[in-house]
Amino acid sequence: MRASLLSAGLVATTALTPIALHAQEVLATDAFDLDTIFVSGGLTPLRFGDYARAASIVTGEELETRGIATVQEALTALPGLSVNGTSTNLSQIRIRGGEANHTLVLIDGIEAAAGDGEYYLSGLSARNIERIEVLRGPQSVFYGSNASSGVVNIITRTGSTGTQYGGSLEVGAGGYNSSGYVSFRDDRGGMSLSFTDREDEGVDLSGEDEERDGTERRSVVAKGDYEILPGLTIGATGRIAEEDFGYDATDFTASTADGYVVNSDDETHVEEQTAGIWAEYEMLDGRLTHRLSWKNTQNERAQNDAAPAKTETTSAEYILSFGLDGRSVATTDHQLNLLLEQQEDSSSTDPDYDRSSDSIALEYRGAIGALDLQAGVRYSENDPFEDERTYTIAASYQMDSGLRFHASAGRGVVNPSYIELYDTQFSTGNPDLEPETNRSWDAGIEVPVLGGRGSVDVTYFREVLENEIIYQFTPGGPDYRNEDGESDRRGVEVAALLDVTEDLSFRGAYTWLDAEDPDGDTEIRRPEHELSLGATYAFLGDRALAAVDVRHVSGLYDTPFYTTGEGDIELDDFTTVDLSGRYALTDEVSLTARIENAFDEDYTEVLGYATRGRTAYVGLQADF
Repeated sequence: MRASLLSAGLVATTALTPIALHAQEVLATDAFDLDTIFVSGGLTPLRFGDYARAASIVTGEELETRGIATVQEALTALPGLSVNGTSTNLSQIRIRGGEANHTLVLIDGIEAAAGDGEYYLSGLSARNIERIEVLRGPQSVFYGSNASSGVVNIITRTGSTGTQYGGSLEVGAGGYNSSGYVSFRDDRGGMSLSFTDREDEGVDLSGEDEERDGTERRSVVAKGDYEILPGLTIGATGRIAEEDFGYDATDFTASTADGYVVNSDDETHVEEQTAGIWAEYEMLDGRLTHRLSWKNTQNERAQNDAAPAKTETTSAEYILSFGLDGRSVATTDHQLNLLLEQQEDSSSTDPDYDRSSDSIALEYRGAIGALDLQAGVRYSENDPFEDERTYTIAASYQMDSGLRFHASAGRGVVNPSYIELYDTQFSTGNPDLEPETNRSWDAGIEVPVLGGRGSVDVTYFREVLENEIIYQFTPGGPDYRNEDGESDRRGVEVAALLDVTEDLSFRGAYTWLDAEDPDGDTEIRRPEHELSLGATYAFLGDRALAAVDVRHVSGLYDTPFYTTGEGDIELDDFTTVDLSGRYALTDEVSLTARIENAFDEDYTEVLGYATRGRTAYVGLQADF
């Protein structure tokens, strides 16, 4: 249990600070090898400690230690992120003040949203997750459109050497959460199979304490890889998810927020399918590698008895990697990557409209002593939109004292979504919309404290969005248009970790954000201040763990869509407290317990929508 606690504390550090190799090595000692973790922060994965940009990682071990049930809960504790929504079914992610569809969500490296637009987390279970990567700042060089503000990559359980299996069951006043997995791996590869089944009873979103708007979500993931010949490895992954959730209707003629959301029996059915296959071949003793991959995402969404809207994204990629200094790609200090990509999107909302993108990208990564560098450019031929050029550059420098400086800059792009172009249900749409573009830079400093038992990182960022697409009310009805001028976003991200003793650790994150549209008005659903504090304590001979997480939000605005006579409204500040604990009954079986919103805070994150009060859960978890 001691190793688990130390790892959990280290994960809290890496989850709350931009990644630094040397400072993290001081914290890691012999309990955690950061060079064994790779992140998807380039055209090919790179060692966690070599990544020069601002990023966060939350591992599956931390999710278990803190009693985190959903992905959105895990993301709320990270700097630079705003996670909110009308319910657990429709949670949105905004990075550094960008819009929700400016954040690209990946599951095992495959786009989770098919066709276009944003991906709603929809109560996505945190069970059977190996790690969550959050890359802040423009990532369009590596991932194309919709990665303008950043990327969230959710990596499902892969398994380690040998045979492993296990599962969990948790029940409470809010529903139940069950999961299971089995994996096998040897020195040539392996495979894994996992499932989650989650029922969230939810709340009455209208606040009338009548019928609850709950969620049932089931998913199955299979993945594997195997070295079939020396230097030649193939792999595949597949995911199927199905969800049913309830929601309440809205009354746009209401005069107050209390009357805006109206209790109803509306339901939505969602089906998600992702699949990918790949092959990687090494040449010249590993100095040159080739990777071919094919990825496909298909989603269906049906409201009530209406025909489902079907969206699909398919991409084919070729990546060449070359070690410039004569060493293998895995060990080189200077690496060059080339990407050739072809992607197609389609949607049944407009069968005659498809779009495609043909891209070429080049990336350099290098290490010169204590200096880590990354630079990349991408050119995309888009149909029907204009061709786009994006770039990224980042650097970090580690001093002998442990002090680390880091900075980055880049440009991202987001193409208009089908809804924005062709919506007929809630607006008239606008097929003449232009893509949004985002210019960004950041700079920060990371300081080790208390002899390496902690660290504090402070990062300043600035983002400028052009052609922002907004939803507006006009005499002819609501529609979408590009804003004239620039939308300015700036802020500060602060993150800290302190291992007080071997048994007690503290963590914290704070974000100050100033996000304004070209008229100088504050952007909605992006709080000005967000603070997260937490602590983890091991006791009873390390057989027991207890964790507490506190979240405070203020300066959050929303639009009263029920009337056009008012400006945006500032919502009340709120503070929530979550508690969790676990006790090891045996080396393999643990008893778990947690309480969400322990002090029964009454709050809202979206105007007119109710949120859940105090809710308790107990469960069992087994790992063999």
